Amino acid sequence: MRTGTTGPSGDRPTESIALALNGETVRAEVEPRLKLSDFLREECDLRGVRVGCEHGVCGACTVLLDGRVVKSCLVYAVQADGREVETVEGLADDGHLHPVQAAFHEAHALQCGFCTSGFVMSAVELLRENDDPSREEVKTALADNICRCTGYHNIYDAVEQAADALSTGETRADGGVLDCSAPGGCDCAGPAVDGPPAGYPTGAGSASGGSTAGGDAAADPGDPARGDRSTPGDDAEGR
Repeated sequence: MRTGTTGPSGDRPTESIALALNGETVRAEVEPRLKLSDFLREECDLRGVRVGCEHGVCGACTVLLDGRVVKSCLVYAVQADGREVETVEGLADDGHLHPVQAAFHEAHALQCGFCTSGFVMSAVELLRENDDPSREEVKTALADNICRCTGYHNIYDAVEQAADALSTGETRADGGVLDCSAPGGCDCAGPAVDGPPAGYPTGAGSASGGSTAGGDAAADPGDPARGDRSTPGDDAEGR
């Protein structure tokens, strides 16, 4: 990384960074003060990275940094130099939803969808480390993500459904999760899942992270970018 260079305007220092972003190498000149969340959204056009509270509280900006959950609003872009960043846009495989995305779709684990990409990324980290989490472990893993719509229960159901699908390999050819209890019978041969169910809002309401308007932090559990993992309440609103 070079330091002490100046940007196009000639009046602000910039630094060169190179990172692996969703499997592709990205090189850029950035100001040291630029947050990773803003870099991903504005410079890389990855709008599935939401910007909510900008204080590391809501979890909407959650991404994976070297495989670990971080709040990208608490990380500077220069801290990602030489590292691997994963966002919700990188989960789908050849147009097929990741099993976690598919489970959120099948379980109706979203309403407005603003928080969904953050929940999905936290769930992906959890299931990579624990392929059979208990309900309490799911709650703990998602405790740094806030949803103001769903009451959390469908979100927890979706993560458990994704865990089952990942452990058994029971996914549809289109990447969706088998759901033989679906209304109208088994949907194992259902069409490709390329958006929310009929009647759901588009764009912001997508588990795949569609577009919508939205300090020092390493990736170990004690850092602010990862939060304190306190568990939300168990009431109907989950607050």
